[in-house]
Amino acid sequence: MKKLSYLLLLFVFVITTACSEDDSFDEPDPVEETPEEVPEEPEEPTEPEVPEETPEEGDPQTYAFAPGETRGYIVDGSASEETVALFYHLKAISDSRFIIGQQDAFNAFYNSDSGESDMKKLTGSDPGMLGSDFMFITDDSNNGEAGNWFYQQEQQITQDAIEAYDKGMVNAFTWHLREPYEGDDFYTSEMTAFQRENAFRSIMPGGANHDYYREKLQKVAEVVKNLRGSDGTLIPVIFRPFHEFDGDFFWWGAPYSTPAEFKEVWRFTVTYLRDELDVHNILYAFAPDNSYTSKSAYLSRYPGDEYVDILGMDNYGDFSSQSGSGVAAANQKLKVVSDLAKERNKVAALTETGYFVDAQNPLPSNFYSENIYNVITESDVNIGFIMFWQNYADSYTVPVPGVEGEDDFMEFIEKEEALLLEDLPSLYDMPAN
Repeated sequence: MKKLSYLLLLFVFVITTACSEDDSFDEPDPVEETPEEVPEEPEEPTEPEVPEETPEEGDPQTYAFAPGETRGYIVDGSASEETVALFYHLKAISDSRFIIGQQDAFNAFYNSDSGESDMKKLTGSDPGMLGSDFMFITDDSNNGEAGNWFYQQEQQITQDAIEAYDKGMVNAFTWHLREPYEGDDFYTSEMTAFQRENAFRSIMPGGANHDYYREKLQKVAEVVKNLRGSDGTLIPVIFRPFHEFDGDFFWWGAPYSTPAEFKEVWRFTVTYLRDELDVHNILYAFAPDNSYTSKSAYLSRYPGDEYVDILGMDNYGDFSSQSGSGVAAANQKLKVVSDLAKERNKVAALTETGYFVDAQNPLPSNFYSENIYNVITESDVNIGFIMFWQNYADSYTVPVPGVEGEDDFMEFIEKEEALLLEDLPSLYDMPAN
């Protein structure tokens, strides 16, 4: 019924319009906390031209373009047809539904119980989105040889992405890029003071490590341009670089660059991939952590609408409070993102979240069916997707059968708005105008 309801909504639209505990593969746990410093005074954002909308009275549409107009609203005007279709569907879905995803769903399991994804073990369906990471793919130690562990990880990750696409899922990549001096770490707590203070600026055009950064982008481009489904189709991906950049725990964090410097590197990243390396199957996601409570603060490091497709926010901290105030705060922060996405014809998303349940951290009551659900739906919030972080051998963000929260998670995914793989429309086919 969920798929039927979505298709009916899409048909009506066509007729009526003329459209962290951030970690991976046993890396050290990050320090998840909101930075104490107040963000720098933002530059006055340039408001884009927003097409006129003439919805019928009471029409809740969050978008203002027909399928044939979609290409004009994304970063890459030369994007593949499937990439354009994915953006259109994510935007359309966000009007009244949301896709549920999980990081590394095919290879990270609670209790090391491999096989089907943990989400499928519980719900009978894979998630609607698979999260992956370019970290090991771009690692200095990846020499491209069959016996190399990092290259083996590259092969596993790309095969997972192909499997996800073949199933009809969305692929989303983050990037825990190692600092460019030694190539060892991405957490500032594990770096020297010199590395912390200079790493980001060194990858800027003209910087000491700019060529190094170009080489890493070339590796990203090589992988993305060769991601093809079993049918030979180039696979669209969401790319979320420099995530949680408002914190101080990553070397690309706010204390280590000015807003202008951050924007310059972001714009270079997009234009180099798109215009020089001819990568045309990426949607670009802008995703700070949860420190922002106003539009002006959220936009303080925003590189511009022409460089961003998806407006996101990562948020662990507000959920860890286990209180109503944390849920309300998370909802209001996500409303900032949602409102900006509506104004700018972008897709809004809760790009990374979760509560890590283990022996020391019991799950809050009704965490999924009330806390998470209320954050992503109340106050006229509209998002295209929510991404839970991965499960580990000794902790989980998505329950499996027999553990705390299984009934609550089932209640969450059975909400009318929730979309797992089995509920998705054909995301890579554009409907007719």
